Amino acid sequence: MAVKITIKRRVAKEKEAKLLPLLIQLRSLATAQPGYISGETLRNIDNPEEYLVISTWQSLDNWNAWISSKQRAEIQEKVDTLLGEKSEYDTYLYG
Repeated sequence: MAVKITIKRRVAKEKEAKLLPLLIQLRSLATAQPGYISGETLRNIDNPEEYLVISTWQSLDNWNAWISSKQRAEIQEKVDTLLGEKSEYDTYLYG
């Protein structure tokens, strides 16, 4: 069953330029993963420092394989270090 993943990040304006290449790299790698369907990155209108990534995967197993991959973890570590906090993940089933 397909799942939707949300990833929320708070990004100070002065860090955006360094963050965006990392997000593009993550998206590029994710699109090549088994089970990846789609993804989008949104910015909160009322709180422009808040970014939300929504991705769709064919199954929770596909998502778990991607989130557990060493390649993804290395880039995510750079993201979290840059932002000074961990990204927030939530997983949803179609209901």
